[in-house]
Amino acid sequence: MGKAGGRVDFEWVYNDQPHTSRRKEILAKYPQIKSLMGPDPQLKWVVSGMVLTQLLACYLVHDLSWKWVIFWAYAFGGCINHSLTLAIHDISHNVAFGNKLAKWNRWFAMWANLPIGVPYSAAFKKYHIDHHRYLGGDQLDVDIPTDTEGWFFYTPARKVLWLFLQPLFYALRPLVVNPKPVGQIEIQNTVVQLTADAIIYYFWGVKPIVYLIAGSILCMGLHPISGHFIAEHYMFMKGHETYSYYGPLNWITFNVGYHMEHHDFPSIPGSKLPLVKKIAAEYYDCLPQHTSWSRVLWDFVFDDSIGPYARIKREYKLSKQE
Repeated sequence: MGKAGGRVDFEWVYNDQPHTSRRKEILAKYPQIKSLMGPDPQLKWVVSGMVLTQLLACYLVHDLSWKWVIFWAYAFGGCINHSLTLAIHDISHNVAFGNKLAKWNRWFAMWANLPIGVPYSAAFKKYHIDHHRYLGGDQLDVDIPTDTEGWFFYTPARKVLWLFLQPLFYALRPLVVNPKPVGQIEIQNTVVQLTADAIIYYFWGVKPIVYLIAGSILCMGLHPISGHFIAEHYMFMKGHETYSYYGPLNWITFNVGYHMEHHDFPSIPGSKLPLVKKIAAEYYDCLPQHTSWSRVLWDFVFDDSIGPYARIKREYKLSKQE
């Protein structure tokens, strides 16, 4: 047939995303879940420890041979950096300092951004809001691959290449699908990041910079932790657009695997999402879920029915204000 399972387009639906109605139903039955909303007081300390660990690693790798710089970037530093991108994901929902201190969250996200090597946090925040508000929205949710990606990356070899290049697509896709003007916060993020990179380069040379950026790229591409990118919203079962994973990799990814729960309650910190599942177990235990992110990557590559086109899309009618 040429394309994956004969699929030549996304799965178009004409109903609202399920998270809105389930949130209302769960809160009506379990109003105590509201007490889980709000800041996580431990998050700032965990993130700061990770940033300082990477700063120490920059010193430790500056005299290593290049092969060991790349090895440790993939095996260690990149894992921390990927975890920091997921911390930034949490912080984008104002769970570090709460909604009343929104600017503190933005600046703290820049602190978490430093080991990643390239400015990321401010732009992510801007687009991630749309991902929740317009899940699956055509031209609105830039988490969804483009038609070109769906058309081209359909064989196993091409899907492996697509996974490897995933950081590039995540960076460039918003500029193509839904470009937004650069704001002051993005400029600040860039200035802070480039200043930090320059200081590291001044003291320890280019190897720590390569260690940080290469780790970010490699571990957001073809890496077991990156299975969450595919696991979260790719349609492994027809009609289901969000999936959770409850395995041990949640320990180092701020519970991003609890993705069904996160979309139902985005204002609840990742550290408390297991409590959501425990309280409202009957709403989540019966839903499709993943047991291994590595298996997700394997199935994505070798299952003909799954590929970049295996996403649910819908149209949203926007008001003039939006």
